[in-house]
Amino acid sequence: MTGKVLNRLDKILTTFEDWTLFVSVMVALVALFFNVVLRYGFNYTLAWSEELVREVIIYTTFIGCCSAVKNRSMIKIDASVQLLPKLKVPLTYFSNLVILIFSVMMMVYGWQMAALQARTFQKTLILQIPLVYLYAILPLTGLLMFIRTAQVIYQDATSPQADD
Repeated sequence: MTGKVLNRLDKILTTFEDWTLFVSVMVALVALFFNVVLRYGFNYTLAWSEELVREVIIYTTFIGCCSAVKNRSMIKIDASVQLLPKLKVPLTYFSNLVILIFSVMMMVYGWQMAALQARTFQKTLILQIPLVYLYAILPLTGLLMFIRTAQVIYQDATSPQADD
């Protein structure tokens, strides 16, 4: 039962991550392309395209972290595992525990930061996007990282012989 729920949730989250990354990167790429064409072809610059690209980079970094947890491609130092292979399983669980703690911190503090932006009604300079929308990525990705890490822990617990 738990496996079916996690598999279904994995498909939904993977679709969400893949499509949002694809669409946001394509939007930024098109905006940047038009800005370059206008700058060098017509000596005119779109002021908003650089701000849009900056916000997309931030967004894709956070969503990419969720995808990295799923694919087990987070940055890690494995020298101790190579020296003492028996430490692989305990260090993997410790690493997952640290990611869980970090994701809870992202949810809590990200929610507080987004709430602060909602109270102060701040907006970006050029696009006039309310900053609460941009800061809302923090608790969202914290939740996604928490779910992804729970999936990884479940996979490790049900099939401990599988290699990373």
